[in-house]
Parts: sequence; C-alpha cells; structure tokens
Amino acid sequence: MLPYDFDYYLPKTVGEGVRLFQQLEREGKNPVYYSGGTEIITLGRLNLVETNAVIDIKAIGECKELTIKDQRLIVGSALSLTAIEEENVFPLLSKAASGVADHTARNKITVGGNICGQIFYREAVLPFLLTDSHAVIAGKSGLRQAPIHQLFNQKLKLQKGEFLVQLHTDRRFLTMPYVCVKRRQQWDTGYPLITVAVIKTENETRIAISGLCPFPFRAFEMEKAIQQGGPLGDRIQEGLRHVPQPVLDDVEGSSGYRMFVLEQMLQDMLRELEGNHP
Repeated sequence: MLPYDFDYYLPKTVGEGVRLFQQLEREGKNPVYYSGGTEIITLGRLNLVETNAVIDIKAIGECKELTIKDQRLIVGSALSLTAIEEENVFPLLSKAASGVADHTARNKITVGGNICGQIFYREAVLPFLLTDSHAVIAGKSGLRQAPIHQLFNQKLKLQKGEFLVQLHTDRRFLTMPYVCVKRRQQWDTGYPLITVAVIKTENETRIAISGLCPFPFRAFEMEKAIQQGGPLGDRIQEGLRHVPQPVLDDVEGSSGYRMFVLEQMLQDMLRELEGNHP
C-alpha cells in the first residue's frame, strides 16, 4: 500500500495522455506517467515519490507495439520485459531483459519504465545504446523522434510532461553477434554488480555497461582503445583507462572489485566474439 491517495487515469491515445498531464499539472496534482509501476510503488512506500494523479500509458496502442516496419524494429515503451523476452525478436534485448530482477517482477516492469527509472542499473537501455536506436517521445508539441545518443546522457532527458512512446532499431542489428553477461556478488536474483553487453557489427565491436558507474553508458572511448592492434589483455587494460567516473563503491562491491570483475568479463566476452584469439 502507498501512504497517500491518488487519482488514476487510463488514456487510450498519445494525445489524450499528454493533454491529461497538462490539465492535471495546471490543477497542481503533480501527475506522473505509469507503465509498469514497480518503481512508483517502491519509491512511494519510501516517501521518495508522491503524486495526486497517475496516468497509465499501457492502454495506448503505440506504447504496446512490437513489430518490424520499414526495416525497423518498433518496441513500445509499455511492453513488459517478460513479453520482450518471450517474443525474442531482438535477442540481445531479450537477454538483457531476462536479467532484470526476477520473473514475477519482469511481468510488470516495462522497457520504458526500466529505461526512465531512477534506479541506476537500467539494463534495458544497453541494447538500444549499442544499436544507435531512435526514441519516439510524446509531449505538448506532439511526437518527436531523435537518436537515443542525443536523448540519453546518464538518463533519458525528457522535458516535463513528456513520455517515451517507442524505440526504433534498424533490423540489421537484430542478427549481429552479441554477448550479454550479468554478474552478481550474491544470489541469482540479487542486485546486479555489473552488466556488460557487447555487439559485433561489420566494422567494430561495441560495448555498453551498467552497474559500474551510477548510470548506464556506451563505452565509446573504451571501444576505440580495445579495437587497436595488439594482445587482447593489453587492449583491455588500455580500454579500462577510459572508464567514466565515478566508479561505484557500495555494499554490492568496492570500486576496485568492480573494475576487477569488469576486466575478467571483457576478457571472456571479447574472446568469445573474436574467436578465442589471445
């Protein structure tokens, strides 16, 4: 149970959802958009989120879409992680989604809720960062679409009243070789220590990481270093010099331990993608 009451709204269209937000904001109700709801409930119980109005976007058709159209995969923001995992249209995304929380929670957690959440892991964004995906955003000026790298910098940069509708990914990425690994310090469903996703395109190896820093990120500078010539171990050591700061140091693991685990993960993952070369 939440320690406060709120009004609940279920718009059927993108426009209706945006108009509701604007109206409720004018009425001073501090509205929030809702798709999975797990974070609102968790943080609400801790008095970290409080609202008088919840706008549930799960009845909006565009937010539940999962299809390939015009050579792009369209992933609706209100799709549950379980639905994405079961459909398995985008295997890298399915793998990343399958590692979030436990199965019961994944039935409720949505891809948009995970990406837009306050909890810093947000593993579902990693495949979209690796594949230069585009995000479709709804707001008072209508729909806008932009590359995710323009919108996501430590978190998804949404203006007040906006919400994530869809993510579009070029279908050529869907069948590219990939590895996605999550490491936990404790039990299988405990909080992750580090999640690393790697995809091999025609020209490069791309790396995205969650759990190392207080935000998920695409490791552009690390990629450049690792793709230089020389032994894999030396390339990884050079790549680790380009890790963003700060590195997390908490009860799940010290910063030094996280860096050690990341190095071992990269060794194993890149050997797999590069064909076990030294």
